[in-house]
Amino acid sequence: MALKVYLSGEIHTDWREQIIDGAAGLDVEFSAPVTDHGASDDCGVAIMGAEPNKFWHDHKGAKLNAIRTRKGIADADIVVVRFGEKYKQWNAAFDAGYAAALGKSLIVLHGADHQHALKEVDAAALAVAEEPRQVVEMLRYVLSGALPG
Repeated sequence: MALKVYLSGEIHTDWREQIIDGAAGLDVEFSAPVTDHGASDDCGVAIMGAEPNKFWHDHKGAKLNAIRTRKGIADADIVVVRFGEKYKQWNAAFDAGYAAALGKSLIVLHGADHQHALKEVDAAALAVAEEPRQVVEMLRYVLSGALPG
C-alpha cells in the first residue's frame, strides 16, 4: 500500500524534513504548500501585477496558493497539519477543516500548550501527535502494522 501525505501548517521549523527523513524507505509520497514565506506572500503580485492596497496584495497570493493547497489536500490519503509554537496558523486551521470536510484522514501535530485552543480541531482528527517522530511511527504502523521499537 502506498500513501500520499500532504504536510500542511507551520513553515518556520524543520518538522517537514524530520517526517520526510524519518519516513525514508516507507512507501510514502509527500507534498506540501510553498514553504518559502516571501514567495508564498508575494506570488500573486509577482505574477498578476502589483497592488497598492495590502488587502488585495494578500488576496491575490492567498487565492493562487489555494490552488496548490486544494489540489494537495484533495489528492492526499492523509493530511498532517502542524500548529507551531511561535505564530498563529489560521491557515492551518482552515486546512484541517477543509481536509475534515473532504473526509481525509487527518493527523494534527502540536505541543501540549495548544491542546485547549485546538480541542475542536483535535476532535476532528484521527490522531494527534506532539512530535514529528510520532507522525513517522503512525505512518509506519498504517503501512505495515509494525509498532515502534
